[in-house]
Amino acid sequence: MPEEINRVLTDHCSDLLFCPTETAVNNLKKEGITKGVHLTGDVMVDALQENIKIAEKHSDILEELDLKLKGYYLATVHRAENTDDFHRLKNIVDAFCEIENLVFPCHPRTEKYLKDFGLWDELVKEIKATKPIGYLDMLVLEKNAKKILTDSGGIQKEAYILKVPCITLRDTTEWVETVEDGWNVLVGAKALTGLAGSWGRAPYKEKIVRMANEFEPKGEQRAVFGDGKASERIKVAIREMREMK
Repeated sequence: MPEEINRVLTDHCSDLLFCPTETAVNNLKKEGITKGVHLTGDVMVDALQENIKIAEKHSDILEELDLKLKGYYLATVHRAENTDDFHRLKNIVDAFCEIENLVFPCHPRTEKYLKDFGLWDELVKEIKATKPIGYLDMLVLEKNAKKILTDSGGIQKEAYILKVPCITLRDTTEWVETVEDGWNVLVGAKALTGLAGSWGRAPYKEKIVRMANEFEPKGEQRAVFGDGKASERIKVAIREMREMK
């Protein structure tokens, strides 16, 4: 993806590299980068811990959408691999229509393709589709959802941090730790192969519906994204580099 190309180019010309996870540190080592590398944790943990307090104090989104705590599913779709492919998007829509109490803040590009492909009317008849939701309201929706279905890398991570089971509508994920810890499952067209029985060959739609109904986290989390003090560690590392110069 373009983000990964940019990441590689930037990392190879940077003096300081702040890694959110041990996986990131190891990836840099494989690329020959060890100097200036700091395992700090993820600043997204810092931001979430700070902003969830504000969100819970000021957001009325649950009341506005008439939602009960842990009584709904939250879904987002925006990646081109899903929105621009009629068959993938149709599978997602068909799956969403079979999942009860599903809330779907709809990205503008997704709404465009849903309408272009003639899928919009079917979707909004069965689920609670909304306009895009602001960050604070979205945090409240994420925290209180029964499960989250998404193709967003950021929301996968926020789901993990908030301890909400996540179903990822993709074949791969940047955040492999969330899958390894058993809190995230991939249900893309090529995902889930090799599982027991014939489940690995099931159509994309059935994978989504079945995981929405059956997937539950396995075991405790390792807090792989840090303890909410990444920003402080980054500040210290920058200060130390400046003092050395």
